[in-house]
Amino acid sequence: MDFAFTAEQRLYRETIRSFVDKQIIPVARDAERSGRYPAGIVEAMKGLGLFGLLVPEAYGGMGADSVSFAVTFEEISRGWMGIAGILGSHSLSCWMIARYGTEQQKRRYLPDLAAGARRTGIALTEPGAGTDLQGIATTARRDGGDYVVNGTKMWITNARHADPLPVLVKTDPAATPAHRGMSILLIDAGTPGFEVTRDIPKLGYKGTESCEVVLTDVRVPADQLLGGAEGRGMQQALSALETGRINVAARAVGVAQRAYDEALRYSRDRTAFGRPISGFQAVQLSLAEMATRVQAARLLTYWAAARLDAGRRADAETGMAKVFASETALYCSLESMRVHGGYGYSEEFEVARLYRDAPLMAIGEGTNDVLRTVIARALVSGSATVG
Repeated sequence: MDFAFTAEQRLYRETIRSFVDKQIIPVARDAERSGRYPAGIVEAMKGLGLFGLLVPEAYGGMGADSVSFAVTFEEISRGWMGIAGILGSHSLSCWMIARYGTEQQKRRYLPDLAAGARRTGIALTEPGAGTDLQGIATTARRDGGDYVVNGTKMWITNARHADPLPVLVKTDPAATPAHRGMSILLIDAGTPGFEVTRDIPKLGYKGTESCEVVLTDVRVPADQLLGGAEGRGMQQALSALETGRINVAARAVGVAQRAYDEALRYSRDRTAFGRPISGFQAVQLSLAEMATRVQAARLLTYWAAARLDAGRRADAETGMAKVFASETALYCSLESMRVHGGYGYSEEFEVARLYRDAPLMAIGEGTNDVLRTVIARALVSGSATVG
């Protein structure tokens, strides 16, 4: 089992790390506190080609492997996790269009999405349906050559910038089981009846909007049905979320790494009783535990990503990575705050932002408790093993 990067992956990580150190970290704290949209960082990511991360080379993208995908989100989240959200939803949507879209859909959207000329996201969750996607209420009724869509979506990242926005709907609300009647429609920005009604205020995860989207008699041409066949939307969404769990796990590793880095730096600089607090055993034990958990989370995330690259089923493995890495981010952000003492509670230090950002990773792309049941089922069925 080889956890070493290839030469190309090492060079890529150095490039992304340098970008984060020079263009994200210096502005993240002030930008987050001001609430302004990070337009400059978005433009810089376009210049690096990051919006084409999961777009195949044939359509103008990078066609990046899953390990490089993980590296991208780890490094960006080390700088500012909110920026990773802008790129994350876009990348999952691009992957889904590239994997399941018709050739017409790929040619229409992917080149512009890869260049960042278009942006996208993915609209799955609703006010009454989060983890239980089969419980969505948004419907798409066929009317001649169009679908007429009605419903409400919640917590939609990139909603104000998405063009198109893939929307999970029920094309056959009476289907049993429900997933057989679910489809995804690619809805263009500016379509009449498509309205982003509000930005949802959040504890953390600043920098990117999370919106409520209302669809009222939205007419969508039938050729905007992802893949051209009804009833495949749930499968398409869940496949994207498998890749999405690598995204979230890698974000968590980045937050955890930054929390550890800040704790280590502060412990060396802060003195008490005439010496740096890094010399006290209690602080040393905390640093050692953080470092161990961060490295374990990183290796678990890269391992799960490598399984995806090998073309193997990895729902349990990506679930393991996401659960462990997100719990590590929660642990390290709180532990770093403890090392900082009173200053950890101040907005003048980075750890307060990390502490607010960390909980999202335990919720997004399936809550950790739900993913634990997914892992357990895979183990019991024999589709996943340990050892």
